Amino acid sequence: ITNDLYREGMMYYGKTHRHPNSTFAYTTSSLMELMSWDATDNIELIDQPLLMMAGSKADSLYMSQEAFQKATGTQDKELFLVDGATHIQTYYQPQYVNQFVAKLQDFYGAHL
Repeated sequence: ITNDLYREGMMYYGKTHRHPNSTFAYTTSSLMELMSWDATDNIELIDQPLLMMAGSKADSLYMSQEAFQKATGTQDKELFLVDGATHIQTYYQPQYVNQFVAKLQDFYGAHL
């Protein structure tokens, strides 16, 4: 699989971090809901400080960038990128997770 998201996702969810009771299968209803759901629906209603985070090499980065642009209800927003990280690597690799945690500490320290 040449796509990082799917190749790494198969390893992460299917082998290295798979819950022993997981069937790795979708139900018909959950798959249809997943396919029709749009995380950016009503995102313009967010009027609080907003922090979005992604890896710079994430196949899903374009989704974060699109959501960031659509979040027009707040001017206090930031898209934080971790250089070199793919989508799945941001879940568990310490060199990336530690950067996200540090950013969250700064963000919450400033806004809570």
